[in-house]
Amino acid sequence: MQRNQTNYVILGILAVHPHQSGYEIRKTIQQTVGFFWGESFGQIYPALKRLAAEGLIVPSSSCTSSRSNRQEYSLTPAGHICLQHWLALPYREDPPRDEFLLKLFFGRDAAPGACISHLRHFQEKNRYILATLEQLEPMARAYSSQNPGFPYWMLTLSFGKAQLRSALEWSESALAMLSSLDVPASAQSSDGIPGEKNA
Repeated sequence: MQRNQTNYVILGILAVHPHQSGYEIRKTIQQTVGFFWGESFGQIYPALKRLAAEGLIVPSSSCTSSRSNRQEYSLTPAGHICLQHWLALPYREDPPRDEFLLKLFFGRDAAPGACISHLRHFQEKNRYILATLEQLEPMARAYSSQNPGFPYWMLTLSFGKAQLRSALEWSESALAMLSSLDVPASAQSSDGIPGEKNA
């Protein structure tokens, strides 16, 4: 199988949560690896067809009270071997694409206050994600601590929390620096900061 990362995300999700529909797989992705890995419906459904055609997952029909003949998927032994093989390969160093940092880098040409506004939005978003992760941790410990995958899930969660706290700490110093750059020259001279007219 080609190293299409969507394929392996699906194999990994089905290894942890078998018998899931495409919709459920997407929802599980959002609730677990979605904090650091995104997939869309447009990527998931073609991947499910490819994986089934290659014998790595097997489709089945499930009748429920709310939805009849729902198509569910489970991992096959061949799919589990494929997942294990991929997990042993060196991880790909994908080039980062972060529009926030891109706009900050070119911030000298931005309108006054634009970068400060971006930074405050950055803080708001990261505080929200951090709070969400902190709420998830005790729930995970209560309901999943006996799962063999639990230590690995906690490693990714603790990394995310450390990364978010570091980013928030950096953002405070970045805001202070940008705020000092945005102080009008007239205000600087009245406070006796270098650049005042009456030297």
